[in-house]
Amino acid sequence: MIILFGVFLLALLVVTALAIVRTDSLFAAVILTGIFSLLMAANFFLLDAADVALTEAAIGAGISTVLFLGALALTGESERGGSKNRLVALGVVTITTLIVIYATFDKPRLGDPDAPVHQHVGPWYLEKTPELIDIPNAVTAVLASFRGYDTLGEVFVVLTAGIGVLFLLSAGTAGRREDFQVADEPDQGLRHYLVPRVVGRMLIPFIFLFGLYVQFHGDYGPGGGFQAGAIVAASVILYALLEGEAAALRALPMHVLKWLVAGGALLYGAVGVAGMLLGSNFLDYSVLASDPIAGQHIGIILIELGVGITVTGVLLCVFHAFAARGKV
Repeated sequence: MIILFGVFLLALLVVTALAIVRTDSLFAAVILTGIFSLLMAANFFLLDAADVALTEAAIGAGISTVLFLGALALTGESERGGSKNRLVALGVVTITTLIVIYATFDKPRLGDPDAPVHQHVGPWYLEKTPELIDIPNAVTAVLASFRGYDTLGEVFVVLTAGIGVLFLLSAGTAGRREDFQVADEPDQGLRHYLVPRVVGRMLIPFIFLFGLYVQFHGDYGPGGGFQAGAIVAASVILYALLEGEAAALRALPMHVLKWLVAGGALLYGAVGVAGMLLGSNFLDYSVLASDPIAGQHIGIILIELGVGITVTGVLLCVFHAFAARGKV
């Protein structure tokens, strides 16, 4: 039954992808892209990749769709006329597709115990996680502790990407963005539409609460800082869409968001430095408490909190930068 449902989802993915390519309406393409992300999230859940599914649903179907709509407000509603190089593009896509299909022939079967990944570090992670860290979610143990350097790099990638986007979107508006946070724009948002406001106000507290649950329950179930940051940012963006951007900026001003962007990454790095000051290695959490396992728990909670803070700050700053285009 699960296999049939998986094939059905894959068929929907193909149909949605073709619809995205074929449509001339950019608005329809954006909505279809959000649908595609939801279908991908469902596929990840079927493959037991719940952490990835949460990220795909929150960022791919939620925040990315909003940012695409924000970008669409700065462009036309329809795609430009066809290019003369369509045959070249079709040829490149066809060749790439054939190469990818050919490469899949060498992939191990799903769940194959003899796959290379199951013969190298995977068994070691599963064996050592209860002994060294003692948390049920091995994914969190790997990402936050065993591969803490890698996750730190990802946080700084998010930070750098956010700074780059802000530079691009704020060109020509430097020094004037802060004034927009108290702008009086009574017609902003969906405040004059009763049903969206009522439903949205009911959902926002639960979305925010779920984000906190994902943040602090990542040791025991799917979740962590990346997913939680995206979900919390989605709740604030929904509030901005309902009540207007000025109201969202009064709740979380830009100067606070900028501190969040940098503060989360600094918190992550500070945890690593604390380990060095206590006589161990960078990002070794076992020295943060008298009991090494308790120290691991403290370190994982702190660095995941840093990840969530930075992701939330970056996503909200990018959203407000999109919303501010043409207004300041």
